Amino acid sequence: MSSLIQALDLGTGPKRVVVKDSIDIAGYPTRAGSAALAGVPAVERHAEIVERTLAAGYRIVGKANLHELAFGMTGLNAWTGTPENPRFPALIPGGSSSGSATAVAAGLAEIGIGTDTGGSIRVPAACCGVYGLKPTFGRLGRRGVMPAHSSLDCVGPLSADLDELIAFMTAVDAGFAVGEGAAMPSLCWLEVSADSAILAAVEACLVGAGLAGKKSVLPLMDEAYQAAMALINRETYAACAAWLDSGRLGCDVERRLRAAAETTDAELREAEAVRLAFTASVDRLLETYEVLALPTLPHFPLTRVAAEEGRQDLSVSSLVRPFNLSGHPALSLPLPPSRGRPVSLQLIGRRGDDAGVCRAARHLVVRYLVGTRPAEAIQTTGEAHAQPGR
Repeated sequence: MSSLIQALDLGTGPKRVVVKDSIDIAGYPTRAGSAALAGVPAVERHAEIVERTLAAGYRIVGKANLHELAFGMTGLNAWTGTPENPRFPALIPGGSSSGSATAVAAGLAEIGIGTDTGGSIRVPAACCGVYGLKPTFGRLGRRGVMPAHSSLDCVGPLSADLDELIAFMTAVDAGFAVGEGAAMPSLCWLEVSADSAILAAVEACLVGAGLAGKKSVLPLMDEAYQAAMALINRETYAACAAWLDSGRLGCDVERRLRAAAETTDAELREAEAVRLAFTASVDRLLETYEVLALPTLPHFPLTRVAAEEGRQDLSVSSLVRPFNLSGHPALSLPLPPSRGRPVSLQLIGRRGDDAGVCRAARHLVVRYLVGTRPAEAIQTTGEAHAQPGR
């Protein structure tokens, strides 16, 4: 099923972890799922997150597959093979941390470590019906992670079980503590444009948990999405341009990199101005509320067939990418499926309050999801829809 590029056995703990192959593991090459890096030598030092994982008593059981160069949202990879989405096999696994998501969904590991530059933890988590946390920017160190420089990227965990995700964060981050018995954080429901079935599922969750609360609109969401696209394009091009003429890149990644080369300095200046304004608007809303709620995905994932025929869908990240720009912690939480298709709720917290986001998620699980069991293995109906209503 191609969730893992390579099986490993590092550490002695009972809890299993897979690590995205854009993160260094000493003694092994980091190829980022790309034939262009097939000949790179083994790295000499573990990435910081790998060191913390092993020191916390976890056992690393494999290098996880990914969308090539961590630069795509479908999770397809012609060189390493595309991981099958265990719970929704007719659909894409999502990217770029595809193997990290599919591995935990399939029960191959308790934790998948991924990276999230524009939704690359939360999108595959949503596609595969698991939990995925993008921590506050800079919370978990990025030493030993490709690309070496990013103003957007965060290392974070995925898991089929929220308590496993919380336990992992507690183990690798001494400042992270969710606590027990705390009151549900105050919540604001963000009004966004999304598929009506997805909005209905999110509303059912919040109302069912007694948390419908206040609704609000967050200014500059569309502008923040475009700004984050400009930044990821420039930063990824700077990191990967050396391989552009190798003849060994996948067609989709090569096309996207060539387009990224056209990003102008003026676009970057505008993106940074939007970053400041959007971050301030999120912070203002979070002065009143502790957590913001919205769908993770604006529409249902592509079918795998459609993606393999060449269809791309960067807009699937339109509700997640803005929070890479602002740096706020964001967690994707699976809800009961809609007609055999995955639905997830995204929770946004104050910068530095990653534990508050997880605490809110735990309250939602207890108040609404216990009994619906969204984390059980679910098969799709096999419908050939990719994005209903779009």
